[in-house]
Amino acid sequence: MNESEMLNTNPADDADISCPAASRSENTVEYIEFDSMDDVIRLFGVFDENLHVIEAETGAHISFDSEKIKVSGEKSAVSAASGVISGMLALIAKGESIDRGRIRYAIDLAREGTPELILDLADDVIAFTSRGKQIKCKTLGQKKYVKALKKNTVVFGVGPAGTGKTYLAVAMAVLAFKNKEVSRIILTRPAVEAGEKLGFLPGDLQNKVDPYLRPLYDALYDFLGSEGFKTLSERGVIEVAPLAYMRGRTLNDAYIILDEAQNCTIEQMKMFLTRFGEGSRVVVTGDITQIDLPQDKNSGLIHALRVLSDVEGIATVHLTARDVVRHEMVQRIVRAYEKAAEAAAARAAERNAEHGSDRNTAKS
Repeated sequence: MNESEMLNTNPADDADISCPAASRSENTVEYIEFDSMDDVIRLFGVFDENLHVIEAETGAHISFDSEKIKVSGEKSAVSAASGVISGMLALIAKGESIDRGRIRYAIDLAREGTPELILDLADDVIAFTSRGKQIKCKTLGQKKYVKALKKNTVVFGVGPAGTGKTYLAVAMAVLAFKNKEVSRIILTRPAVEAGEKLGFLPGDLQNKVDPYLRPLYDALYDFLGSEGFKTLSERGVIEVAPLAYMRGRTLNDAYIILDEAQNCTIEQMKMFLTRFGEGSRVVVTGDITQIDLPQDKNSGLIHALRVLSDVEGIATVHLTARDVVRHEMVQRIVRAYEKAAEAAAARAAERNAEHGSDRNTAKS
């Protein structure tokens, strides 16, 4: 499909001539042509649900006939909506699927004036699941993260839940193994209790810690299948274990992933980062807003990000709420918590400033 043609019209053409000139000048209309009505149906979705999302998020009004899509409203709204629609039509022409998550991300880019960047995510297959499903980066943040994983020996992936930190790291680990870049994959997590006690769980120690490692198993099952995972585990090619099992080892020619790293202590993080040997690569993922350590323990992830910020060969990628690819409600929840944290920090700063002013007054 050729690029969508966007035509600007005189706002007055579609306005009621009885309206005041000032009102007419605030209205903008743009037309976007398309090649196939099937493309429009794929874009706007069942019962036009995607159309309603674009209208609600941008404030523009959208309608269409058999030849073109009409976008009207305030100039900024029309610009954002037109950018999203043109970008989505271009993705459809490349055979990409369209869903509400992708549309909302395109809207975020359009608000920043860069709707064309959505095209950077097309044709960017990084891996395949055991069932042949293509795995692609869904946000620019994820693309930056994957690029860092390909180029650096040690990568810190930091961000909220649902941004694909662990899943993409596992995908790259399996890809490196299949390409014979490493001979084994090691995934680990600190078995930190989040309000529950390990002792209440049934079974031996392995049975008790397995629930903490389940997300890692799930990701490996996706890429290797249950039988493939079982076979490689029995051969010792894949190891999923609590962080405590890493002490005293040297891990050569391995792809090592430390997940939930915000729950490592400083001592544990130092221990982990000094385990890998020749030919190994390390990925550390975590969410510094979800620390389950006791209050008297400092997060090793936060400490490492500060201490290692200038070390050559180490990359840090910060993902945000915009990179959340789970249900759209997860993105809203993450943003709500971020706003609450920012407000709390602002209140704390105000209190500290007031106390400092009071002390200075008392001294004088």
